[in-house]
Amino acid sequence: MPTYEYVCNNCGYVFEEFQKISDEPIKICPKCGGNVSKKISAGVGLIFKGSGFYITDYKRSNSSGNGTKPEKSSETTKSEKD
Repeated sequence: MPTYEYVCNNCGYVFEEFQKISDEPIKICPKCGGNVSKKISAGVGLIFKGSGFYITDYKRSNSSGNGTKPEKSSETTKSEKD
């Protein structure tokens, strides 16, 4: 069931309602009793909830093969300090 967003034409109150597609749209503001209009929204897209999703699950691989950046060696750091 989708969530619809409404805005009151009288007081400007914005609220969401979890409704079936076949339900009649809400016409009365629950706060002031004025007329409401259904807002047109782009939707939410994909939402990941819960544990188990990691950034490495869908990471693109680099040309180096392992997908990590090479670290500087300690010898390079010592020579740069001298």
